[in-house]
Amino acid sequence: MNPLSLFLLAILFFHSSEYVLAVAIHGISNVNLSSLLVSKEYVLAMIFSLVEYFFELLLFPGLKEVLWVSNLGLLMVVVGEIVRKLAIVTAGRSFTHLIKVHHEDHHRLVTSGAYAFVRHPSYCGFLIWSVGTQILLCNPISTVGFAVVVWRFFASRIPYEEYFLRQFFGTDYEEYARSVPSGVPFVM
Repeated sequence: MNPLSLFLLAILFFHSSEYVLAVAIHGISNVNLSSLLVSKEYVLAMIFSLVEYFFELLLFPGLKEVLWVSNLGLLMVVVGEIVRKLAIVTAGRSFTHLIKVHHEDHHRLVTSGAYAFVRHPSYCGFLIWSVGTQILLCNPISTVGFAVVVWRFFASRIPYEEYFLRQFFGTDYEEYARSVPSGVPFVM
């Protein structure tokens, strides 16, 4: 399979499996299109990555033929996918795509499984997956762009989310946060 086909398959699998897991965990009546994690900015980033791919394929075809780089990207896509899905399954009903600002009865502090190693394994997995999609395509500009944009998104989202987690779980979360890294480089 060529890198472009693998890239398209990775996107299809990522979003369809996110939706299926959301339905399985929360029920169809509690899931909407936001569960597919598709935003205008995300679509534009993916379109840009495809434009870069075809532009470079036309002008610098040798750049797209570095098999070990594509294979590294594919490995990152698979690892990122596994980490993210393990996080979702481990958290169960406590995992949502939108940050909860009110504590719900079923919401519990998850510190086992992938959460024993990093506090935000789903974010860690998505960062690895998204950068991996661009390495798979041998897209140097989009690789850097995705890494910066996704990192900045999580660098602002994690403190916001953790504010509420500290409200919900108090000292239990404080202790957990002190002993387990966030999972996103340079984000405490």
